[in-house]
Amino acid sequence: MANQYFDNTPDLEHELKKFDFMLRNHNLKFISDSGVFSRQTIDYGSRVLIEAIDFQSIPEGDILDVGCGYGPIGLALAKEQKSRQVTMVDVNLRALDLAKQNAANNSIENVDIFESDVYKDVDKKYALIVSNPPVRAGKNVVTAILEESKNYLLNSGELWIVLQKKQGAPSAKKLMEKTFGNVEIVVRDKGYYILKSKLI
Repeated sequence: MANQYFDNTPDLEHELKKFDFMLRNHNLKFISDSGVFSRQTIDYGSRVLIEAIDFQSIPEGDILDVGCGYGPIGLALAKEQKSRQVTMVDVNLRALDLAKQNAANNSIENVDIFESDVYKDVDKKYALIVSNPPVRAGKNVVTAILEESKNYLLNSGELWIVLQKKQGAPSAKKLMEKTFGNVEIVVRDKGYYILKSKLI
């Protein structure tokens, strides 16, 4: 079986790729590699999520990016929201190493990047949790990201996720409604849904 981006395979042969990408009006430089999600460029779902997030309704406080990969979502938000600390977690050590390099290459210092299986090693609460869930890791992982987020949000904090309709956005919407008592489809774009729930 081929190595998946949510596996930990540090001995996988390297195939570095460098590219620039404009996110939230900042031109960011990225390095990606074999064995990480969306190696060639920022995937469309992450782009839609990054641009959709509206900080007007999000309280003061820090940000958590669950399943950060090589860092596009967390780093784009950290670059813009300099007063907020952004925690970025993943199980893929190669992706985390790339995320750290990408933070340094873009002079982004308000980040904390470390290994955690979903929320296992997370120990604080956040104003915003964002995720492009690793659908191929299985339904249990996606469910954990959505359900357990409630325990890691500040009052009035928000969970924002992106999922494709065909990869379970409608059932995720139901689960978020059940977990939070509210859910909103913020954007629909080419089969991708941006969903948000607020802790009230």
